[in-house]
Amino acid sequence: MKFVAFDLETTGTKPTEDMIVEVGAVLFDGDRAVKGYGSLVDPGISIPAEASAVNGITDEMLRGKPKITDVMVEFAEFCGDLPLVAHNAPFDYKFLLEDVKLHNAVAPSGVVLDTLPLARKVFPGLPNYKLWTLTRHFNFPSGTFHRAEEDSSYCGLLFAKIVETLEMRGEPCDEQALVQLMGGKEEMRFPQLKPQPDQLDLF
Repeated sequence: MKFVAFDLETTGTKPTEDMIVEVGAVLFDGDRAVKGYGSLVDPGISIPAEASAVNGITDEMLRGKPKITDVMVEFAEFCGDLPLVAHNAPFDYKFLLEDVKLHNAVAPSGVVLDTLPLARKVFPGLPNYKLWTLTRHFNFPSGTFHRAEEDSSYCGLLFAKIVETLEMRGEPCDEQALVQLMGGKEEMRFPQLKPQPDQLDLF
């Protein structure tokens, strides 16, 4: 199964107030990472000290980097229509959705899947389901956390483990089955917006 694991770093936790400062993604074929994508994003505001303390990203690192509208074009091209996978996906989804709507931006068209509820269902009984806990539980090769592309790699390995486990149990693991297993009421998909042409001045 091919899919794209992705992750964001942001200036805070509120999609309507805070900004994306990094987008990372890794294309997987099964449990094999094929290629990665990562870009810092100039948010147009200073990154708060508390956010910088978590992800290590500073204002100096963001100065002169692309705006989110340019990064969204690259991200959409990288992902195409493949399924998108994130840990605690609604957080990342809502941030990207806010920018898609605000800027009428292009976005990936694949369904967004969440490894957090999937891991809870497939691997019950673990102490917690933080990404770093699961990474260590399954002995995935790991380094630092809280940078977008690297966290995407861990998320992709976790998703591959989930799919592999379901297959070994003989349980369905197609997109629709995974959406149902997540327990959500509806699929998460980004709207596919098209820029509106400039209105002709007829008068």
